[in-house]
Amino acid sequence: MTDPDPHAGERRSIQRAAQGPVTRRRLLEDLRSLGVREGEVLLVHASLSKIGWVAGKAQAAVMALAEALGESGTLVMPAFSMHLTDPAEWKAPPVPESWWPTLREETPAFVRDLTPTRMMGAIAECFRSWHGTVRSEHPHASFCARGPRAREITDGHVLESKLGEGSPLARLYELDARVLLLGVTHANNSSLHLAEHRADWPGKRLVPDGAPLVDERGERRWVRFESPATEDQDFARLGEEFERETGSASVGRVGHAEARLFSQRAAVDYAVVWLPRNRGRGESG
Repeated sequence: MTDPDPHAGERRSIQRAAQGPVTRRRLLEDLRSLGVREGEVLLVHASLSKIGWVAGKAQAAVMALAEALGESGTLVMPAFSMHLTDPAEWKAPPVPESWWPTLREETPAFVRDLTPTRMMGAIAECFRSWHGTVRSEHPHASFCARGPRAREITDGHVLESKLGEGSPLARLYELDARVLLLGVTHANNSSLHLAEHRADWPGKRLVPDGAPLVDERGERRWVRFESPATEDQDFARLGEEFERETGSASVGRVGHAEARLFSQRAAVDYAVVWLPRNRGRGESG
């Protein structure tokens, strides 16, 4: 069935932009007012639609972020491709079990320069495709980076450590990076998964996993491995309590979006203590 108005969403966005479009210059000013510093390492999770009607769309947002950091800064974003996970584990939505063998056999292998992101948003996907951006070698939970620390952050992403010690998240922790949540909440804060790897709680477990990869002979094959189970149902509450108890997040507006800027290390350290106290006792979710 054809959508009677395929542009309805954009029409509503234009109507809400009573004071005109959000420009790259305004985004840059707002980022600096929030506290983004030239030369720092910054992990960004962002929603373009929450920023407003942007002149230049995702490209303008990416360019404003890069300009705020300057040539000495390093910009990092998630580039997750969870459509390459084992279809037996898909829940939102699930697919028929009869499809599983075909998907494992026919889904193209992960290719750093080609495989698109899934459900990461227009800003992350635009950043992934920018010439000079580098990407970590994980079929499910890669990160992209651009700047002088980019290779240091993305190299050596371990297959069995999607978001743990062998991932870019741990390298960001070592570099004392900061996190910018732009139009999204702590429910989207991937750094809290690093805390999951470091903390223990009742019910913590490994789960079977798999992905289509290219082997050393250049042949595509389905590779099976195990990864720690990840959850995010309690991340929003975790993040709210982190901000309330530590007062360490800078909160403001970037365009029309609410934005939060904070130390990744502080959030992870807080979560490592919070998770054992709140998970596995009927309180998560």
